[in-house]
Order: sequence, then structure tokens, then C-alpha cells
Amino acid sequence: MSLYPSLEDMKVDQMGRAQVQMMGEIAQQQQQQQQQPQQQLPYPLQPAKAPPPPPHLEHLYPALDDYMGLEFTQEILAANMPEYLPPPPPTTGPHHGAPPYPIPTQEILAANMPEYLPPPPPTTTGPHHGAPPYPIPTQGAVLPIGVTSVVPTGGIGSTGMMLAPLSGQTQAIQRSHVTNAIREVTVCKASDGKVGMRVKAINKGIFVCLVKKESPAAMAGVRFGDQVLQVCGVTVAGYSMDKVHDILRKAPNNGIVIAVRDRPFERAVTLHKDSTGHIGFQFKDGEVTAIVKDSSAARNGLLIEHYLLEVNGQNVVGVRDKDISNIINECGPTVSVTIMPVFVYKHIMKHMAANLIKKMDHSIPDL
Repeated sequence: MSLYPSLEDMKVDQMGRAQVQMMGEIAQQQQQQQQQPQQQLPYPLQPAKAPPPPPHLEHLYPALDDYMGLEFTQEILAANMPEYLPPPPPTTGPHHGAPPYPIPTQEILAANMPEYLPPPPPTTTGPHHGAPPYPIPTQGAVLPIGVTSVVPTGGIGSTGMMLAPLSGQTQAIQRSHVTNAIREVTVCKASDGKVGMRVKAINKGIFVCLVKKESPAAMAGVRFGDQVLQVCGVTVAGYSMDKVHDILRKAPNNGIVIAVRDRPFERAVTLHKDSTGHIGFQFKDGEVTAIVKDSSAARNGLLIEHYLLEVNGQNVVGVRDKDISNIINECGPTVSVTIMPVFVYKHIMKHMAANLIKKMDHSIPDL
């Protein structure tokens, strides 16, 4: 089953598959017509040329050239009545019956136009089952407009790939991709004895509600909304916020190992700008308040009553609406926004002081 970052990517991929299939069928039909031998008819298409009359009968059958003063030579017929000329004899060479244009072979298509090759037969096993019939660029390749790309779907044990013929292998999708997978990060304490993050207890779980800029936690890749599972080997499920902070305070200065699950309450939505540069939603104080009809936001399922947390992977929690709009305007044609339901966001940010929110890390994450 194919996965896509946006509805537009799915539609473009479906159109590309249909075009490739159609071109493949046309090329196959033409190739079959070339390979079929010409059927021999039981009778000749042109009458045999009549033998010349015997010499002693020439005076009885005068030639048409001199008959009643008329001239019916081949040149006269070609100049005045070409429809009365006999058709040219059929050829029997290798190009007999060929169309007036050359038909490319499979080798020529593979070397010059691989996108027009017919789709390969579907496989039933292996990690590439259901792969698209067009070439997939490798990691780091320069992607021109219209080239299909893939993005790994992530997750432990996952072998699926995300097809992105329109979005391409953009850094925006990679930075904002929410995997919900578990990873380990190793942090140390800064000169003030802190790791640079705060947590919040929600439904017996511990979630990151603040990552300070230029802190050890920020440099280790901890993100807003990550769920903390273990700290120094201690499972923190059911712990209070203060108890987890106390564990971090008592931890050694170096080698603090934290197991986190990637942002379980969040999801990323990939959007595409229209001809006017808009992606189709309105927001106030970071909360999505309206969706424009028939826009990319509407097509891809963006919801109201959700908070904007990231734009192309850059954290925007606590950022003014004007600055968020500027970040979106500076993005390319593809924009990926990460959102969280309002009730979860308000629970995480409850009792968070304004001066702490201003210290939030807003740097662009490394890939």
C-alpha cells in the first residue's frame, strides 16, 4: 500500500501511473504490429502487366499514344490525372508496414526516457511491493520539478516508503515527520546545573513542555511534546512533574540517558501553496480558527481547534502570529505544519509562566 504526505502527491502519482500504463500499452501494441508478418492474399493486389502484342498485330491495335491524336503517356497522366496511375508496388523490406515515425525499443526507452517504460509486473513479496513504475532518485539527489521522490515512513520494523512526486524529498517533510517511535538521547548539565527542559504530567505520562534554546536538551534533539519514558534507567510512568524534575536535578553532570517517544499527541500535515502563495487556513494566537474551502488545508484534513507547534520542523510555540506568517511566507511551495489538539496543548502549557515561554527553543532542527 502506497503512502503519501499530501493528497496532491497521491493525485499526481495516480496520474503518473495512468500515463505510464497508457504509454506502455501503446508501445506494446505497436511492437506487436511490427512483429506480425504480412498476411499473403490468395490473389494479387495489382493485375499482371499485359504482354506486348505480336509484331504482326501492331497495325490492328494502335498504341494509345497516337490514338485519335491523344497522348496518354505516364508523364501526361502524372501531371493531369494522377488518380489513374497504378499504385506503387508493395515493398517487402524490413520497414514494410512501419509507421512514418520510428518506434523506440525497450533499450532506447530505458536509456533515454525511463519514465515511459511500461510498469513492471507486481511482486507479491519483498519490501518494494507496490513500488511506483518510475525511477526513484537516491538520497541527496537534486530533484527537478515533477520528479518523484520517497520519504521513509519511519517506525520500528517499518519497511514502507512514502511516495512524494509533488512534494519531493524536501527537508521540510523530513524535519517535521512525526514517527511516534522511541529513541534515546544523552544529555549533560549546563553550567547552571540544568539540562534545559521542563516536563508536565498528563494521564500518568510525562511530556516535554519546554525546551530552552541553546540548552543541552535542545542540542540533543529533545522536542516539545516528546513523551519521557525513562530517565537514567528509571521508568517515570505515573510520576509527578516535581518527582521527574528531582530525578534530573540529582542526576550526574554527564551521561544522562533519557528514553523518549516522538510526540505522540502531534501530527504533521503537508500542504502546498496555491498560485497566490496561500495554503488555506487562518489562525489566531497560534490556534487554527478557519479552513478555506477547496484549499490545500481543506484537501489534506487540517482541523480547527488545533495549535500550530511547528512549521517545516521549526518550533513556533510562543511565537507571535505575525512572525509565524512570515515563516510560512518564506517557505517554499511545500509547507509542513505540526499541530496538536487545543485541550492537550492547554493542559501541557497550564501554569507556564510567560517569561519561560520566551526562552523556548525556536531553532531549525538538524537532519
